[in-house]
Amino acid sequence: MSFDQEQFLTILSREDALSRFQAAVFTRPLPTELRPLADALGHSLADDVVAPMDVPPFDRSNVDGFAVRSADLKVTTANNPIRLGLNQEVIACGVAPQQLVQPGTATPIATGGPIPRGADAVVMIEHTQPEGESTIQVGRTASPGQFVSYAGSDIARGEVLLRARTVIGSREVGMLAACGIARVPVVRKPKVAIISTGDELVEPGQSLRPASIYDTNGPIVSAAVSENGGVPWFAGLFADDEVELEAGMRAALTDSDMLVLSGGTSKGAGDVSHRILSRLGKPGVIAHGVALKPGKPLCLAVCDGKPVVILPGFPTSAMFTFHDMIVPVLRRMAGLPPRADTRVQARAPVRIGSELGRAEFVMVSLVEGENGLIAYPSGKSSGAITAFTQADGFLRIDALADHIAGGTDAEVTMFTPHVRVPDLVIIGSHCIGLDVVTAPLAHADLLVRLISVGSLGGLAAAGRGECDIAPIHLFDEKTNTYNLPFLRPGLELVPGYRRMQGVAFRVGDTRFEGRDARAAVEAALTDSECIMVNRNQGSGTRVLIDRLLAGQRPDGYWNQPKSHNAVAAAVAQHRADWGMTIAPVANAAGLGFLPLAEENYDFALVAARKNRPGVAAFLESLHSEETRTALERAGFRPV
Repeated sequence: MSFDQEQFLTILSREDALSRFQAAVFTRPLPTELRPLADALGHSLADDVVAPMDVPPFDRSNVDGFAVRSADLKVTTANNPIRLGLNQEVIACGVAPQQLVQPGTATPIATGGPIPRGADAVVMIEHTQPEGESTIQVGRTASPGQFVSYAGSDIARGEVLLRARTVIGSREVGMLAACGIARVPVVRKPKVAIISTGDELVEPGQSLRPASIYDTNGPIVSAAVSENGGVPWFAGLFADDEVELEAGMRAALTDSDMLVLSGGTSKGAGDVSHRILSRLGKPGVIAHGVALKPGKPLCLAVCDGKPVVILPGFPTSAMFTFHDMIVPVLRRMAGLPPRADTRVQARAPVRIGSELGRAEFVMVSLVEGENGLIAYPSGKSSGAITAFTQADGFLRIDALADHIAGGTDAEVTMFTPHVRVPDLVIIGSHCIGLDVVTAPLAHADLLVRLISVGSLGGLAAAGRGECDIAPIHLFDEKTNTYNLPFLRPGLELVPGYRRMQGVAFRVGDTRFEGRDARAAVEAALTDSECIMVNRNQGSGTRVLIDRLLAGQRPDGYWNQPKSHNAVAAAVAQHRADWGMTIAPVANAAGLGFLPLAEENYDFALVAARKNRPGVAAFLESLHSEETRTALERAGFRPV
């Protein structure tokens, strides 16, 4: 017996075939839709989502206890407790404080309750003893900020909450819901029609005919489509009849975004699928025959903008080629990131403390160090939505251990098998301007990890080889210059942009209106009822504040949130009357702003990492006209 055979077209390499296929498929933007949050699970975000508010929206207590002034408890001990008078109000969740916490007093507060004006710490109820109905004894000291989650410490208003192409899971739903977002723009999942061809095929559940087999490719391909972001639609079994199959293929293409067939790609006269493709639309067949084993008979086509794939008939060959060649295209159509291998071994860079007697799971973000992966602890409290969302996985500390020593190799359990090591790691001072600079990298599928620890913390991380870039804004009084005097060997300074630091206050406050920053602060210092909000030690802003105060410690000095947004929130919500922040944050919060000093927000670059693709992309973005224009619109001044 002989057959009149049709030969394959020129055999292409895997890389060439995939490149040509993707070039023909992705000629226009991916279709998008606005979906309710409840129906967005598993979809990929079509655009960046910017946080419309701070989370938490106010300073809140992490424990049940008493809101206090930490200065009242500086010398307390178990043998010499301090007595505090109880204020009449009790702050529960959803209850707005009304009464000022005066020196020598405390206000009962529940977990999640808003911190009242005047208080800067919370003591646990377990560390107090009642003394009548109006007094408590406190036998432990309280540090400023103890058991307080500051406004914006989890999510800062104006920061990019989630990047485009982020896959929405339960953790992302939690972040969006925490910001009150009810509808999100997503990439529409592609509908994939699936056809199995062959005279010998029988649908599972039916009786087998002589010389027939059950169709396995249809169910396998359908499941693989679901696993990789598509919506499968099994369009049926078709015999090797050219007219009938062409009608079925045309109908399937009309009602779908992609068509996948199995069988009908080899050289026998009975294999007709590839001949039909030339009649279904332009440009038609892209590759018929790819240098794969198994999988050589693979046929790739694009018909009027819709991809059509004809897989080999044998299930092993079909699935090998589907996962290797089709999954990258399907995931891109769904807006999903490429698959990546899971890593499980990493080094803890710093000591991670734990409580004896309880097994602890520490959420970590993975960064790439000089000698392998580093598991960087999130550093956020258990109430932080982002602590769970932004982590790659977790490591476990046994109940009998009170810490993991810095430098210890640990096993990290990954949250998802698709997490990949960041292409660029930035650790240091936080600024919303960073979102502007890194946006082009994220849109180019480069994974950027931002970890905010302050300027000094960033320099320390850079010195240990834990990051590529450390953003800093540190003023040196000896040289009257920014940043350069603080560089260690192995670091190079990359000029960034300028941002205006100043005093934020509520519009209409006559203690500040019409004055310059220094005169306004001098006036505030003479008013005993004027409460400030400070910044954390180690931040560049704190250096400016301490220089401005010249050794004075006004009420509120020990209230030390870690972000500009938390400072603005404290002032806007009347828990403080003034604080220092940057102009874009003050403006976003609707506050008055008195400029004090334009500071240099620069980048300490680890010289040994300067040739990494992620670093090169960051520097290119930083110096591009598009980024400079976007920074100016956001209120910064590029150099």
